[in-house]
Amino acid sequence: MEKGTKLLEGSIWKGVVAFAIPLFLGNLFQQLYNTVDSLIVGNFLGSDALAAVSSSGSLIFLLVGFFNGIAVGAGVVISKYFGARDYENLKKAVHTDVAFGLISGLLLTVIGMFLAPQILVLMGTPESVLPNSILYFRIYFAGSLAFVMYNIVMGILQAVGDSRHPLYYLIFSSIVNIVLDLLFVGVFRMGVGSAALATAISQAASALLCFIRLVRTNDIYQVKIREIRFHPAQLRQIISFGLPSGLQNSIISIANIVVQSNINKFGVMAVAGCGVYSKIEGFAFLPITCFAMALTTFIGQNLGARQYDRAKKGAAFGIVCSMTLAELVGVIVYMLIPYLASAFDSSAEVVGFATRQAHVEALFYCFLAFSHCIAGIMRGAGKSAVPMFVMLVSWCIIRITYITITVHFIPKIQVIFWAYPLTWSISSIIFLVYFLKADWIHNFERAEQR
Repeated sequence: MEKGTKLLEGSIWKGVVAFAIPLFLGNLFQQLYNTVDSLIVGNFLGSDALAAVSSSGSLIFLLVGFFNGIAVGAGVVISKYFGARDYENLKKAVHTDVAFGLISGLLLTVIGMFLAPQILVLMGTPESVLPNSILYFRIYFAGSLAFVMYNIVMGILQAVGDSRHPLYYLIFSSIVNIVLDLLFVGVFRMGVGSAALATAISQAASALLCFIRLVRTNDIYQVKIREIRFHPAQLRQIISFGLPSGLQNSIISIANIVVQSNINKFGVMAVAGCGVYSKIEGFAFLPITCFAMALTTFIGQNLGARQYDRAKKGAAFGIVCSMTLAELVGVIVYMLIPYLASAFDSSAEVVGFATRQAHVEALFYCFLAFSHCIAGIMRGAGKSAVPMFVMLVSWCIIRITYITITVHFIPKIQVIFWAYPLTWSISSIIFLVYFLKADWIHNFERAEQR
């Protein structure tokens, strides 16, 4: 129990950083999954194959993002029960969460397998890469149950303050993924589909290890197979907290699909180049992601324990650290992007597109960090509807409107790139105004008293 309570007592900055570092490393290895696919596919199979993998990214996040958002809501519920030491309801929430993950994984498999061709065609995926894109997508989603369950189980462990064990399992599965990618694609030349197969197998390994950890632990969050079922009260809370996050992820994904559809119009090299940048950007976003996730758990546990002042101090520390690290990483990406992009594909056109996108976006990462941290704080406080509406307006409505109108009059790909820093800045301003006007911790305290 001592490890799980480090976020509730002692040094705030040490507790947040100690919890965030394993999250950072875990997300680092998580990012390796699709990045290794792109890296190996680009070097062994060429630009067309790389474009096929890249074109599927937005669509994958559209379908996965909703269920991952629900998992975030479950983590908030569990962290609050843990902070309040309400272990009976915590057990019910854990078993409800696992049941939800099993149903969601099966449902996502069916949706992904059947909808892949139609959506990829609607996105305007270049015909030369469409067959490989469909193949990659379908094989990837054949393993839906594995990656949904991994995110569910990882969320449970993180909600009770254990960010180390998910890291260990991710390291193992990432190594498996790299070995299988090299074997399937590099040695046996099995094609794009084998990269998705390697990812599915490695994700299944990490999900299984995480689940075994929950079943074998003697702690209060132990999962007992016979007790996996829906508990109505806990399910309502999980849906209440998680639905806004899930809808937010889906809405942002729809906006990204519109962006990808516009990028597709500039040809295969543009798709490959922007896909390369997105992989590099995924690593650059890691400090942002880990602090936002850490803040959600930190806020949830401390508000559950009614430690309001501690929650406020931790929030301020997390925001400052995340923004500082994000901007530092942005400067590094801005300077090194040609060398980083050439590791995926040495084609001058591909590197050129990736470089142009980085030079527009990289120096604005601090605004993205601020938005994600405030969103993480709001979710931890049980106010997940706030970030959903802010990001709906700025990252979806404004972004799509800007691209649709501007590209029509200025048909240049740089116009698309500017949509990101523009909408990151707008969401940061909205969050800042809200954060200054609404003392969310006191609002939560009054809600608890009612």
